[in-house]
Amino acid sequence: MKLILAALLFILKLSLFAQSNQFAGDYTRSLSGENHKLEYALTLNQNGTFEFHYYSYIQGGTPQEVNKYGKGKWSAKDNLISFSSDKKTDFDEKNTLDFSHSTARFVTKNPRDKSDKIVKTNLQFLESEILWMRRIDIFKV
Repeated sequence: MKLILAALLFILKLSLFAQSNQFAGDYTRSLSGENHKLEYALTLNQNGTFEFHYYSYIQGGTPQEVNKYGKGKWSAKDNLISFSSDKKTDFDEKNTLDFSHSTARFVTKNPRDKSDKIVKTNLQFLESEILWMRRIDIFKV
């Protein structure tokens, strides 16, 4: 009985690890025009941590060039990814963005969808205290 229970727990742990594999990776988004450029880069690591970099260049802006960074932990439940940042360990002079209370939806083509429709795998931010992150889609590389 103990052997069966141990095997079931091992299989459950493997399935949870496999699900996090589908979310982990690099996500980017670049928007540019004649006088401006916005870039978003997010890395979800296998160990449940993340790193984020935002770059903007706006001609005539004050300041003209901005780099912002954030880091913390992420967790997934179904297709929702929740982000959190610990004020003691995740913030320093460089990492100033607080992703606590941020949630993103993992969007991908349904495996049962056999149509020719192309759906780029992405994260769509639904909630965030960082105002400019709401409703942003960041595509998996």
